Amino acid sequence: MKFNQQLRPSLLVTKLSLAMAPFLLLLTQAANSQPQPSAAIPSFRITVNSNQDGPIRPDAGLTLREAIEIANGNLPWERLSQAEKMQVAPVAGKSSRIEFALLPEQTTIQLAALLPDLAAPGLVIDGATQPGYGDVTPPRAFIPVPVPIVSLTSAPDQNTIFRGFTITADRVTIRGLSLYGFTSTRPRATQPTPPADIFISNAPPPVDAGPLSPPIHFFDYGEIEKAPQDVVIELNWLGITPADAIPEIRSAFGVSVFNGVGAVIRQNRIDHHQGSAIITGVRAQGMQVTENSIIGNGVAGIPDAIRLEGEIGNAQIVGNLICANDGSGVFMFKPEGAAQLQDNDIRFNGRRFQRAAVYVMGDDHQVRDNFIGYQPGPGVVVSAFPRSDRNLIRHNRFAGLEGLSIDLITHNHTQVQNYQIGDGPNPPRNSYYRRVDTGNGAMNAPAFDNYTFNIEGDQVLLTGKADPETEVDIYQVTENAGVYSPLDQPLTTVNPDANGKFSLSLALPPGARVSAIATDPRYGTSEPAPVALIQAADGSAPPTTSPTPYVPSCAPAPVTVEPDPPPLQQPPPEPLQLQLPRSIHFALDQAFISPASANVLDQIAAVLLEYPFIIVELQGHTDPRASIAYNQALGERRARAAREYLLRQGVNPERMRIISFGEAQRATSGNTRLDYARDRRVEFIFEDTRGLDIIFEDQETDLQLEP
Repeated sequence: MKFNQQLRPSLLVTKLSLAMAPFLLLLTQAANSQPQPSAAIPSFRITVNSNQDGPIRPDAGLTLREAIEIANGNLPWERLSQAEKMQVAPVAGKSSRIEFALLPEQTTIQLAALLPDLAAPGLVIDGATQPGYGDVTPPRAFIPVPVPIVSLTSAPDQNTIFRGFTITADRVTIRGLSLYGFTSTRPRATQPTPPADIFISNAPPPVDAGPLSPPIHFFDYGEIEKAPQDVVIELNWLGITPADAIPEIRSAFGVSVFNGVGAVIRQNRIDHHQGSAIITGVRAQGMQVTENSIIGNGVAGIPDAIRLEGEIGNAQIVGNLICANDGSGVFMFKPEGAAQLQDNDIRFNGRRFQRAAVYVMGDDHQVRDNFIGYQPGPGVVVSAFPRSDRNLIRHNRFAGLEGLSIDLITHNHTQVQNYQIGDGPNPPRNSYYRRVDTGNGAMNAPAFDNYTFNIEGDQVLLTGKADPETEVDIYQVTENAGVYSPLDQPLTTVNPDANGKFSLSLALPPGARVSAIATDPRYGTSEPAPVALIQAADGSAPPTTSPTPYVPSCAPAPVTVEPDPPPLQQPPPEPLQLQLPRSIHFALDQAFISPASANVLDQIAAVLLEYPFIIVELQGHTDPRASIAYNQALGERRARAAREYLLRQGVNPERMRIISFGEAQRATSGNTRLDYARDRRVEFIFEDTRGLDIIFEDQETDLQLEP
């Protein structure tokens, strides 16, 4: 089972026959044979002054591997050289601490093998101690995280080192480091636990399990006391180099909290992973994910930025920037316990899959005070199966959605896409028994009495109906995206009477639009009401304006463009006219970028870098030969390859979305070699976010005819 298959990590097991039981026992003993620290092990302040890695031996420098073994109590003082002993100082009554004093030109540690587990309680590995740390301003300060100096990665000849750090002890802290390149490139590798930059679990199984390895259920994750407690991951760059570059080999996942309690993941940059930036497994109770910048993850595996599974009770995801990831910003899959999502900036996700920005499954979650926008799908979706109730979704702001701001799925809609992108507006609940058929107890959306309301004096009186005993949040809607435009600005809250009637007066200008949602703590929050228009006293309203322009950026500044007042009679900007190719082509059954196609992509990259208001959809296509499923996957590989090239040219991921049409939209209808060569392409659909048209041209200079 490959790590990028979208299955719950706790289910990634290998079934074994009883005939293998003796061998299983041997393997288990080997997996658990590493010496564990005891209370008698002294604590040290250990300074790593060598970036080399390899077998432990007394020499002139102390390596990170040796420092970890000293902290774990597995490398006695007597085995150190005199030079190494000078880097180790006893610390009375404290936990061990690993610091760094590497030469300036030797700050990258290339691992030749998996590091020992971090098994010493209270151990701190602090990259911020390296001389010069904190002197460099981050090049893209989305959430300011100092540029790390010390980095860990796999040695060039080692492509099977699955993890940077494996944490098995309580109160371990990892700070101020860059970790990248931890994955597996071996074909058909079976991995019962996901590869990651940082992996948290007690007694983890082997990283690369063959057909005779123990399955996950063979290991003991049942007792919560055995899970590492209060691990802290802070101020790291995970998945990217200190030069702010995408590594040649991406890490699989950022942080995997496979079995942990009270893990704190704060103020990190977690970017450009093959799979999720943060993924949970068996247990992640009390996890706190705060003030992280999570950008551009999920490019080849599980696409969601944060994926919550297992026991997640009291998990908090607060104050993060979650942007330009390939799936949902936060995706829950059959979790146990409730999580809180608050004050996050969740935008421009769904770069590879059309999904909800936030997908909620389970009971009693809270999604509050977030900005959720620019998603090729709904804002927040609440699942119906497993049954999901009492999820409170309030005081959020939405923008640029392809779907409802809040979408409650019904049991009748059971296709895969319904469980990822929602199913649209629900009809009013007509029976109490429908409470069990739809997410959040089939809460009825509020309904205004009219689609238009006239201003009287300086106020407008809004009236409508909602379920009794609810709180109705009134929103102003600024986008003109139809009947269910995104809920933009919360205005006020009103309580219906015993019959469900509500009314309130607001000061709103002609042309304003309003909507509403209703919340009952017993069931949760509803879908939004259809939009109502505010008119002047004479029934007039300003004409509909063009779409609101925005800047396609993960930068923390507001994405809505607020231009200076234009001079009188200033003409509108002209449509952008570019001499720009709109496609590249591929060889038969290939997704590699040819030199000719690279020249075309260089032209596209130059234009995108010059005009920051342009976004692009990369559409992958194939010729009609092979199966539909195969061609669909091949089209995606081609689109991903083109995007990867543009990413490495400096185009930001939030400006690109990929989609595969496979063989469904051929460029031709013929069956010659030339026809098929034209079919094998990626098309670039450019959009000016100012709302203007772009004029471009076709090209065929890179056609690759098959023999």
